[in-house]
Amino acid sequence: MSRDTKSRVIEVTDATFAEVVLNSDKPVLVDFWATWCPPCRMIAPVVAQIAEEYADRLTVVEIDVDANPVTARDCNIMAMPTLQVYQRGQLVQSVVGARPKAGLVSLFEPYL
Repeated sequence: MSRDTKSRVIEVTDATFAEVVLNSDKPVLVDFWATWCPPCRMIAPVVAQIAEEYADRLTVVEIDVDANPVTARDCNIMAMPTLQVYQRGQLVQSVVGARPKAGLVSLFEPYL
């Protein structure tokens, strides 16, 4: 279940990851998170702000790694939070750990 149902962050699953992320026409910021992860909860509002502010140029999604182990495995997720940027179906950036908003924006800004 999405952490914030009012945000523009799209919840993806093992079943929808390829369709939503890999087939997107826009760059995609993926937030790999887990319910037991305090840093994940800490950055969730920042990820939601980014989704709102960049909605016209960036797709922002979240995926719960415990509920979606296949995608977590396929994307080599070893720690949370992990944020990845995909462009035209290819992984172009990845960072592990909580970052301030400016640090997260610098991940995807070159691909806008």
